[in-house]
Amino acid sequence: MLNNASSTRITRTLPWFSRRAARSWTCAPAPAGVRDFHAALPGYAPTPLTELPSLAAELAVGRVFVKDESSRLGLPAFKALGASWAAHRALAERTAHHPSAEPVTLVSATDGNHGRAVARTARLLGQRAHIFIPRGVHPDAVAAIASEQAEITRLPGTYDDAVHHAAEAAATAADAILIQDTAWPGYETIPGWIVEGYSTLCVEIDEQLAAADATPPGLIAVPVGVGSLAQAIVTHYRSRPSAPAPALLSVEPEAAACVLESLTRGQPVSITTGHTTMAGLNCGTPSSIAWPYLHRGLDAAVAITDPASTRAAGDLAELGVSSGPCGAAALAGVRAILTGEGAEEHRTALGLGPASVVVLLSTEGTAANPHSTTGH
Repeated sequence: MLNNASSTRITRTLPWFSRRAARSWTCAPAPAGVRDFHAALPGYAPTPLTELPSLAAELAVGRVFVKDESSRLGLPAFKALGASWAAHRALAERTAHHPSAEPVTLVSATDGNHGRAVARTARLLGQRAHIFIPRGVHPDAVAAIASEQAEITRLPGTYDDAVHHAAEAAATAADAILIQDTAWPGYETIPGWIVEGYSTLCVEIDEQLAAADATPPGLIAVPVGVGSLAQAIVTHYRSRPSAPAPALLSVEPEAAACVLESLTRGQPVSITTGHTTMAGLNCGTPSSIAWPYLHRGLDAAVAITDPASTRAAGDLAELGVSSGPCGAAALAGVRAILTGEGAEEHRTALGLGPASVVVLLSTEGTAANPHSTTGH
């Protein structure tokens, strides 16, 4: 990896990137009304923000909170927030231009959680769903998507390959809408709506920290696949110039660290991904609309191993938090930078002290992406 001493610190022992200017960058906020939309959905409730004092002691910070997305709108991951808002916007726009009572097919590619969220949304709205699934997704996760009455197409290729096939299928069908949580030139509006949908999660965190009499967060750690959730986090915390700006950390599997590699090179790149138990993060190309936000608004990025994520998931389970391998990546990433080699340098780069508040986004429960140590 390249090393630019003015902006980055990359150690030989940890895949790590940092950028000192991120907290001074600002952007426009997410639109109003997203939280109200979600609050009107059946079964909506804020997901827990659980304080874990033992982790604060281990990490030598003031307080640690975990945003537990193991049950979001009846599904075991946060993805329903983006899928529901985007489908709502897309169907409303279609109806405005093509009034018809005929159902449409919501098409998407997935490595687990997003596909099920799209399928659930389609079923609840009386629409159809067609989900493309790449290799490496556990059969139980595929069965969960099928249980939402979705048509399933399994493919031998990567997540990026599945996205390509889904886009082609939607483009060649007159009654289909692609609801994809990654963007590329020419396909950016619907992924942008998905990102907007994730803003509800951020609003909840603000309210819950205030209710816990916590100071504003000093660090927020977010697992990253193509970067859509991270884009929402950056948008929320970089659009409030009057509030203290937290450090924002992205965490990826070493086998699929496309955002870390892109940040290191200073431009978005596609990589060849490998096997990882963090199936929901096994993505090789950053979302085109996420990249400018990640490039300018992330303070740091780190890549972690599967064993580190597995250990973190087990530790969270002992503390009462159901977290799958992707969700537990946030804890594994913070552990890697705050307790391993170079920890003091990392703390300084992130502006963390013994009183800092750390928020870990556990993006899925154990039911979201079942996995095994012997392979997919």
